[in-house]
Amino acid sequence: MQVLRYLPNQKIVHLNLTVSLGRGGEACIYTVPTDANTVAKVYHKPSEMQARKLEVMLNHPPENPTASLGHISIAWPTELLRAADGSDRIVGFLMPRIRSMRPIIDFYNPRTRRQHCPLFSYQYLLRTARNLAAAFAALHASGYCVGDVNESNILVSDTALVTVVDTDSFQVYDPDNDFVHRCPVGKPEFTPPELQNKTFAKCDRAVPHDLFGLAVLIFQLLMEGTHPFSGIYQGAGEPPPYEARIAAGHFTYSQNRSVPYVPTPIAPPWKILHPSLQELFLRCFEDGHSNPLLRPSAQSWVLALAEAEDALVSCSTNPQHRYSNHLETCPWCERTLRLGGRDPFPSPQVIATREHLKPRVTARRRTSDTRRFPQTAAVSFQQHSYYNPIPPRKLRVYKPSNKAGLYSVIFALLGIGTFFYLDLTNDLTSNYLRKDSLAQQSLIESGDNHLHLSFADYYKQGHAAYKVKNYEQAIENFTLAIKKQPQHAKAFVNRGNSHYNLKDYDAAIADYNQAIKINPKEVKAYVNRGNVYYMQAEYSTDQDKNYHLALADFNTALRLNPNEVEAYIRRGIVRAQMAKYSGDSQLDYQKAIADFNQAININPSRAEAHYQLGLVRYQIAQYSSNFEQEYTKAISDFGRALNINPRLSKVYLKRGIVYHELAQYGGNESRSQQSKAVEDLQMAAKISLEQDDEESYQQALSSICIVVENKCDTMFQNATFSQKAR
Repeated sequence: MQVLRYLPNQKIVHLNLTVSLGRGGEACIYTVPTDANTVAKVYHKPSEMQARKLEVMLNHPPENPTASLGHISIAWPTELLRAADGSDRIVGFLMPRIRSMRPIIDFYNPRTRRQHCPLFSYQYLLRTARNLAAAFAALHASGYCVGDVNESNILVSDTALVTVVDTDSFQVYDPDNDFVHRCPVGKPEFTPPELQNKTFAKCDRAVPHDLFGLAVLIFQLLMEGTHPFSGIYQGAGEPPPYEARIAAGHFTYSQNRSVPYVPTPIAPPWKILHPSLQELFLRCFEDGHSNPLLRPSAQSWVLALAEAEDALVSCSTNPQHRYSNHLETCPWCERTLRLGGRDPFPSPQVIATREHLKPRVTARRRTSDTRRFPQTAAVSFQQHSYYNPIPPRKLRVYKPSNKAGLYSVIFALLGIGTFFYLDLTNDLTSNYLRKDSLAQQSLIESGDNHLHLSFADYYKQGHAAYKVKNYEQAIENFTLAIKKQPQHAKAFVNRGNSHYNLKDYDAAIADYNQAIKINPKEVKAYVNRGNVYYMQAEYSTDQDKNYHLALADFNTALRLNPNEVEAYIRRGIVRAQMAKYSGDSQLDYQKAIADFNQAININPSRAEAHYQLGLVRYQIAQYSSNFEQEYTKAISDFGRALNINPRLSKVYLKRGIVYHELAQYGGNESRSQQSKAVEDLQMAAKISLEQDDEESYQQALSSICIVVENKCDTMFQNATFSQKAR
């Protein structure tokens, strides 16, 4: 590809870009033949709006907080590139080439940190957080908003330096024209409550919005990848998605608000955070929920993180364990014990022998000794600049001892799952890591290679991408198919489904609306739009309105096709949800039961219908004087679902809970029911681990804790875990 580079002396240089580092949906990244430290980003379809945005960015660059170290904290555009066809159009830009850095998730995810940078200690994590906050402070000081804050556009070096990439997607204010170039995308897990369920392309971002996402990233850095709104759901039904939790302000570690979650028992305890950091997290996620202006600024984070780093002390058992001096004992020694010897911060000697990567099956032995963890006095860390990289340290070996457990089968399962869960943490978000980032060398193939394909080709490619859950690529392919045949309703339905899976509900509804406009009898469009309305109710201020919109769509679908099984199932789910808030809940529950039964009559092999029917029976049992009969019906329904599909962890989980609750009422069968509860919950944990289903695993783990010990902390203190390598 030929482009023109305009040098400061007005000299025009022709660049022949031939070596691609990767291709994304909007642009392609090329090496620059004449400059190994620079890369070119060229848009597939450059626009005047993009050109003006880039001009503003070049005229108003932010300060680089690590300039004195020769490090680039913000990968900002450095020069514009123009078309070589004589049109003088801006087609892309040059930017620094970032080397030897990895996505931030590789450092806060325990598994990837263990694999790629095992000497990255807690002090490094604090320093990474400080450098990240410093970069955000510099951007905010120059009037920019990141907008799409997430883990994929933050890169980290082995020495805790940070670079923010994908900067051309930031929100940019044009002072000459008083115009805001918006950031049209965002990720729900990092989106503040006031922007949940909003169309980002229609919203001006503000600094407080960025500050929410920044706090989420810092929390994950310091809490072993734990999301601040993750936890064990204590309510009825399925755990709400992150966006619903955020919209409701359900910060799991809230101090002044009652929330229906408790921390996962294998997440680091809240107390490991320095008190100043605890205060800022509460300001952000509690106080900032109703007043975004109360969220701590990026500079406030810089100062608090500096204070936390200064307060670090070293454990005398394993000096690689750095922790805050407000703690009486080393939390990492305790955590290592809980994880069956899997040290989150292993010593260099252990790393040298690659023991930190090996599966460990710890011998079970009985001992009456009480493990104590020595500590040292507070140490002053010499390097106070939050910009400086941290040099590696030579540390001693830590070899933990273990206690015997009480329930060997259950604890063995939990041991397998405990560190595997840490590996799973953030796996649901890791699919986004390779999206249009300079550090990633493999991007989605699209664009130039597909200019001459037919509608059928694009449509097939869209289905293929959807099947492997590459929803961004599916959207792109279905969009190209629609351009070929704009009146193909099913193409809009399929693109809407892809938007739905990316939780872009407004875009999904727009596609379903268009499908219905083209074909008013497109049943799937009504069913799927109804499902979107139901999902939106989770974080809507008017749930009743959303539920009724969903019911209207399901009713329309059933008028068009009385045998549409999915419409019966989805309508039953909505009715069961409405029953929880209804003045006549029993009537609504009976309507839901009728829907599920009708779905089963049409198609007895739909496991979901049996499962949902069991859930309604379970809900009815909570308020029925004949609870035992309803529990028994629920167990039968769950059993039928498992006969159809024995790999449904959520069904084992619910049936296990029902067995446990039945056992609490006593009777001749209580011991058998308790045993069945344990068996089902074990199976739920096992299957959810195999399927990388984090939420189901959390629920199973919590339920096992309740069934066996009634207190997870006691169980973990007494347990010796076996382990399984991943």
